[in-house]
Amino acid sequence: MRAFVTKSHESPAQLSEIDTPTPAEGEVRVKIKACALNFADLLMQKGTYQDTPALPFVGGLEVSGIIDALGSGVEGFDLGDKVAVFGGQGGLAEFACYPVDRLTPLPDGMGFEDAAAFQVAYGTSHLALDYRARLQPGETLLVLGAAGGVGLTAIEVGKIMGAKVIACARGAEKLEIARRAGADHLIDSETQDLRAEVNALGGADVVYDPIGGDLWKAAFRACNPDARLIPIGFAGGEVPQIPANHLLVKNLTVLGVYWGGYLKFKPQVVTNSMATLFDWYSDGKLRPHISHSFPLERAQEALDTLRARKSTGKVVVTMD
Repeated sequence: MRAFVTKSHESPAQLSEIDTPTPAEGEVRVKIKACALNFADLLMQKGTYQDTPALPFVGGLEVSGIIDALGSGVEGFDLGDKVAVFGGQGGLAEFACYPVDRLTPLPDGMGFEDAAAFQVAYGTSHLALDYRARLQPGETLLVLGAAGGVGLTAIEVGKIMGAKVIACARGAEKLEIARRAGADHLIDSETQDLRAEVNALGGADVVYDPIGGDLWKAAFRACNPDARLIPIGFAGGEVPQIPANHLLVKNLTVLGVYWGGYLKFKPQVVTNSMATLFDWYSDGKLRPHISHSFPLERAQEALDTLRARKSTGKVVVTMD
């Protein structure tokens, strides 16, 4: 089969021919139809992600496809079932094997690209805003990086949960995409003072931040007393330091969120969250925004698009 294999952290991954895997006990093999990319894929290539597999490996955290082989002991799934999988690796290939407890059946009417793009971004936002931050109707949610893969989903989830949403992104084009996702107020991080603009809108009760750096610092200073701040990632490149004395004075709470970690120590949280999200999709409340789609042979171009921040929403690689 064809697979996009990382053999070194110092050189680009390569499209290669490797053996098609055979499912072990409790696993299924999925004929992959689509794989959505995440910032973590870029970190994995450099060897700096917290869950980087041993070399050589096939990247691609989240996929969708069709079950085409069953390992022994598999129950609840059959050949031909359409599924979405968060596997943590292996998605940039024509086939991959996954434990059965990682599979989610696709709702009727959900296409493979939507399914691949759905899990990490929506799952992260819902778990962060609902389970961790306990976002309440009427509260003000500030979303940084609002036109990115997780940022757009945070806007959508926040609106469904009844929040007033302030979206911060770079440039008019990205802000227009955030507006279409449901944002109530827009802030251009290139031309406007984030702290001043948020304070003028009454301050933030919850901050959702996949960027870090100076934007985190400005958002931190625009928080209302008793606000909750959620660091999702550090796409801006700088991991900010958090002044504990300010947390104390304003009664602020910082809530770390690593969605994939819950699969290891509290998987039922993820299962319950995904059930809610797929129900919302079936009800027409959610629709993934996919700005770019590439075939497998252009996987490096897809990763470069993500790295250069040319995308909005998700970037997807397809196998057919």
